[in-house]
Amino acid sequence: MNIPNIITIIRIILVPIFVFAFFFISKWVALCVFILAGISDLLDGYIARKYNLVTDLGALLDPFADKLMLISVLVSFAIVKYIPIFMLFIILIKELFMIYAATKLYFNKEKIVIPANKFGKTSTVLFYFASFVIIFNISPVLNNILMTLVIISTILAFFSYYKIVKDKIK
Repeated sequence: MNIPNIITIIRIILVPIFVFAFFFISKWVALCVFILAGISDLLDGYIARKYNLVTDLGALLDPFADKLMLISVLVSFAIVKYIPIFMLFIILIKELFMIYAATKLYFNKEKIVIPANKFGKTSTVLFYFASFVIIFNISPVLNNILMTLVIISTILAFFSYYKIVKDKIK
């Protein structure tokens, strides 16, 4: 267990803290937890690459932690009606596919790990930005525009990853 993996595990622990803060403490505290999770995501990847601490476990846990936070935030937003439920389902389908595919590929003989690509990274950045705006509830119109961009980038990422997974399974 190395430092980047420990940071990733801390990020997983931040997920229920975000949910608790969002519903029972304040949206501001939840936003701080969310930002901390985002910073820790950047930090663990940076440390892993810079100091050659990339591990199979980290390559599996890091995207899992990202998806867990993303799904928790979206479900929270849908519950309080910050976003329409159909947006949650579109992103949820892609994320569940990614979790399934990553698990299936990792636990095969070759332990294949699919790295993030530009579509996935773009989708994540847009999601973080949209979440920030949505939590502050600056404008329902802006919320919908940003979430529509997140949906479009998520669909593009889904097809991009689907093609990669399909090619790897052959």
